[in-house]
Amino acid sequence: MISVIQRVTTAKVTVNNNDIGNIGIGIMALVAVEKQDTQKDAERLLARILNYRIFADDNDRMNLSLRDINGGLLIIPQFTLAADTKKGNRPSFISAASPEKGLQLFDYLQGLATLTYNKVQFGQFGVDMQVSLINDGPVTFTLRT
Repeated sequence: MISVIQRVTTAKVTVNNNDIGNIGIGIMALVAVEKQDTQKDAERLLARILNYRIFADDNDRMNLSLRDINGGLLIIPQFTLAADTKKGNRPSFISAASPEKGLQLFDYLQGLATLTYNKVQFGQFGVDMQVSLINDGPVTFTLRT
């Protein structure tokens, strides 16, 4: 699985002019599922997102995790992260999971995140979403399992 995580002061996702997810200080995570991914990958990715130390401590060092600051988590499915962009002028999605597998693993991740963390919200799989955020820093990382 691939995730781009961004430290945000605020983030929201909208579908058909309705806000379906909205957080304050925390992490917005864009998530893609690749063909070879399993539930273990989803578990590992969630653990990394929740425990990745990207928030400042009292000495202004990135030493605190999302759990440490009790921040919000907004997880957005985004299959385009699985694109192969190494050559040409058009992305290839050969490594992306099928829509069925992507939905299955995103649903698993969503259920696991809901059980594991109390300040989590989600985008919706397979629909046109509008995502807005204020990236704090900016701080952005790519995580892979």
